Amino acid sequence: MSASVSVEEALIFTMVIASAVDNQMSDPELGHIGKLVKSLPVFSRFEATRLLDVSQECTLLVSGPLGLDGVLLVIRDALPERLYDTAYALAVEVASADLKVRPEELRLLSRLRDTFGLDKLTCAAIERSAIARYRKG
Repeated sequence: MSASVSVEEALIFTMVIASAVDNQMSDPELGHIGKLVKSLPVFSRFEATRLLDVSQECTLLVSGPLGLDGVLLVIRDALPERLYDTAYALAVEVASADLKVRPEELRLLSRLRDTFGLDKLTCAAIERSAIARYRKG
C-alpha cells in the first residue's frame, strides 16, 4: 500500500468515508466528526486544526488509484487490532448522526466489519447502542 497514516488519521478516514459513502456529506455528520475528534480520548494527541486537511487527503485517496478498497486497507494497516471496534463504532456514529442510515452506509459498515474481521455480536452491540442514543422521544 502506498499510503501510510497515523492511527488518528485512519480513524478520521473511517469517519469521512462513512459520511461520504452516500455522496451526501451532511452538516450533522461533518459536525459530529469534529465533535468526536475534539472530545474522544483516542484523539488526544491529534491537532484538531488538521481535521480538514486529513479529510481532504482521505477524499483524494478514495477518488484516486487506491479507491475505497485501498483506503480500507490503509485504515486497517494503520490501526492496531484493539482499535478495530473503535473504528467501526466511529463509522456507526457518523452514519447515525443525521438520524437515517442509508443502504450505502449499511454496505460500508458491512465492508468495515469484513475488513476488520469483527464478529457480528460486537457489531450488533455497537449498532444497538447507536440506535438507543439517537432515538427520538
